[in-house]
Amino acid sequence: MIIINFKNYVHSEKAMKLAEKIEKSLPKAIVAVSAVDIGYLYYYRKLTIFAQHFDIVNNKERATGFLTIDAIKSGGAKGSLLNHSEHQLGMGEINNSVGELKKNGMKSVVCASTLEMVGQLMKLKNKPYAIAFEDSNLIATGKSITKYDREDLESFVKMLNKTGIMPICGAGISSLEDVVVARQLGCKGVLIASAIAAAKRPEQFLNSLEGIKF
Repeated sequence: MIIINFKNYVHSEKAMKLAEKIEKSLPKAIVAVSAVDIGYLYYYRKLTIFAQHFDIVNNKERATGFLTIDAIKSGGAKGSLLNHSEHQLGMGEINNSVGELKKNGMKSVVCASTLEMVGQLMKLKNKPYAIAFEDSNLIATGKSITKYDREDLESFVKMLNKTGIMPICGAGISSLEDVVVARQLGCKGVLIASAIAAAKRPEQFLNSLEGIKF
């Protein structure tokens, strides 16, 4: 599983152009995009679309300013990131959000910045489809978690062994080597953002990933 988080680096036409480049090299990739682009990209591209977040609300029809699960699902999203270090949630919120995604036949990828947090996520009633282990100090630095936090990454993979939760890693993933090492360490996917979404020429990295399998 390769997930590319657009964050808010690109929108509209720029998001479409980036998605087109991703689709050429990685047709099975998942792209997590801004809420304003979910339906747009779903209609025009064949990539799997995830939301970057959604809100739990009591009245979905009268929820001005909130992003409901009905909105992301009807827009074409097949799942959602949750608890990214830039949009953190409490454990109760995460549990409820994962539960909502499951009810709607959608996947959850919950971010965790520490092994302690990973342990807390494993104890939730509604267990996530995948946990993305990301050292928040490495995000957008180009310093890969596979090199600078390898020991914790190995511990993370062992923690999820036989739990049914997919182990994914992110933070600083910016080369084919980083992705290969993540796979060798037991990760079943990677979460990539700035190395592609903020790159002036993302084609080089994308082309290097062609044929990579998890």
